[in-house]
Amino acid sequence: MNYHNGKGNGKAHPGGVHLADAFLLSDEDKIERIAGHFEEIMQIIGLDLDDDSLSGTPRRVAKMYVQEIFSGLNPANKPKPTLFDNKFQYRNMVVERDILLQSFCEHHFLPIYGKAHVAYISSGKVIGLSKLNRIVEYFSKRPQVQERLTMQIAAELKEVLETEDVAVYIDAKHMCVQARGIEHQESSTVTFEYGGKFLNDLTRREFLSAIGK
Repeated sequence: MNYHNGKGNGKAHPGGVHLADAFLLSDEDKIERIAGHFEEIMQIIGLDLDDDSLSGTPRRVAKMYVQEIFSGLNPANKPKPTLFDNKFQYRNMVVERDILLQSFCEHHFLPIYGKAHVAYISSGKVIGLSKLNRIVEYFSKRPQVQERLTMQIAAELKEVLETEDVAVYIDAKHMCVQARGIEHQESSTVTFEYGGKFLNDLTRREFLSAIGK
């Protein structure tokens, strides 16, 4: 599936929605449809929807999916970068570390959580620092695998900053490892992507030192 532009193969999925048409639906349409399907799931596993604690759950879950944890699937939510001239001719790396990362494993729809660290060396422009966080957040808020997430963040930074000199390092825990299957709570997964000058050993070591690795 192409998570960059939302385009799919045109095939209909349950509920009559084509992948290519998903982003033509309003948020309210999506919430209504998802709530109906989730209500059915709850009934199938044996939950009583007449219970006042559960009766509103299908809509709560649907709203959470559309407007919060999977909002990064919608291209309309892609952050718009704010760039400035590098007037001071700063030539060293800029590092934004300890960016809170929350995503969902696309294999089991269980949370992924941890930290991302990103860096770049200016090619003439600098970016508003909060936009680095927002880029991480945008690509995280969708069903993911960590390897692809790392590469998507790096590719976006390269495109926005018009430079190959970027680095992305993610250290995250996966609830699909912690809460099911092998149930190992202390395991974490590390992925990284380096481009341009960060392929140089010295530059890469400087970046890793800056993020405490």
